[in-house]
Amino acid sequence: MKLNNLALNRLAKTVVLGLAVLLASSAFASNKGTFQAHETLVVNGQQLAAGEYQLRWDGAPGSNVEVSFMQGKREVAKASAKVIALDTAPDYDSANVDHSSGKAVVTEVRFAGKKYALALSATEKAEMSEGSNK
Repeated sequence: MKLNNLALNRLAKTVVLGLAVLLASSAFASNKGTFQAHETLVVNGQQLAAGEYQLRWDGAPGSNVEVSFMQGKREVAKASAKVIALDTAPDYDSANVDHSSGKAVVTEVRFAGKKYALALSATEKAEMSEGSNK
C-alpha cells in the first residue's frame, strides 16, 4: 500500500511540473500576423518585394521584440520592434510607410482585430545603407 502511495505521489508531482512548464511556455508563445506589401518595401535595410508575409515575434505589448518576416517557411528579413498597445483594434491589416528618404521604409504594422501594433526601429544597418547612398 505504501508503494502505491509513493507512486501516486510521484505521478502527481510529475503532472504538476508538466502543467507548470506548459503554462510558462504558453505565456511566451509566439505571436504572428499577416502583412501584405503592395510595393517594394525596406525593412531593416533589406528590400522586400511586393507580396504576402507572415510576421512572427515573441512578446506582449510594451516589450521590445525581434520580428521575423517570413514567406512560407523562409525568413526573408528580421527587424527590432516595440509592441505598442492600441486603444481600438483596426478593421484591417495596415502598415505605415515612410517615403521621406526616397525609399519605402516600413515604420509600423497593425493587424486586423488586434489591439496592438509593431513599431519597427531604425537600426544601424538601415542607417548605414542610407548614409552610403548620400
